[in-house]
Amino acid sequence: MPLFYENRQIVAPGDLLAEGDYLAGHNAYRSDAKIYASRLGLVEYKGRLVQVVALNTFYFPSVGDQVIGKITEVNLHGWSVDINSPYIANLKASEALDRPFKPQRDELSEILDIGDLILAKVITFDRTRDPSLTIREPDLGKITHGQIVRVSPAKIPRIIGRKGSMISMLKKETRCNITVGQNGLIIIASRNREDERIALLAIQKIEQEAHTSGLTDRVTEMVRKERGDV
Repeated sequence: MPLFYENRQIVAPGDLLAEGDYLAGHNAYRSDAKIYASRLGLVEYKGRLVQVVALNTFYFPSVGDQVIGKITEVNLHGWSVDINSPYIANLKASEALDRPFKPQRDELSEILDIGDLILAKVITFDRTRDPSLTIREPDLGKITHGQIVRVSPAKIPRIIGRKGSMISMLKKETRCNITVGQNGLIIIASRNREDERIALLAIQKIEQEAHTSGLTDRVTEMVRKERGDV
């Protein structure tokens, strides 16, 4: 039962991935006894399961995810939030206030208004209803400074790194506060604009070269060179 690629190798739509007694997973399809890729991405072999991790994807919400969103609507009982997903998220007033919500007293647009950015957590989601958010946890809430960077959600695990190794290196080497949303949005904040510029370059490099090995060392070297340390 042959496999035609190494694990995590880049494949294109139509590429033959496996032949024999295998199951087609995400972004793959079976024809006769052969499995082909249906999207550009990284092939993954997990036992009998053959699938492709897409290199460019929309964000699909998952409970517990930390996301960065933009307020798009203020309604009677909360806000609608764009979280870079096909699904519009809801933030109820009760998940934003540390006291009981009273519509006759609380003007929600004075708390969060259209265009405001927030750091939030997904607390509920299934395919029958839109995701719900909360900002009633430590470090969550309105984002008041920094520049926003948009990357493919599929690249976020690489930007974070194994056990947080890549993001820890970025924060240390660029001297920036970097907040990562699982939905492909990142906030870079520093008092020094040059540090922010270097952090942005580093994130762009990680996104472009996410499929390669030895990336942490190359990004570290690039950051130090940009800062004049090399």
